[in-house]
Amino acid sequence: MTIRTLVKTIQDIMRQDTGVDGDAQRISQFCWMIFSKIIDDQNQGLELIRDA
Repeated sequence: MTIRTLVKTIQDIMRQDTGVDGDAQRISQFCWMIFSKIIDDQNQGLELIRDA
């Protein structure tokens, strides 16, 4: 799956959320989701290194 397809799929899912009004709000939420995922992945990597 390409990045473009992944982003489009996530956008389509987010459009179904009645609590989100407009693309500006979706973009903001999407950025926070990506940021949280990056931090989580970094923490998991650090735990693996620490436990090794």
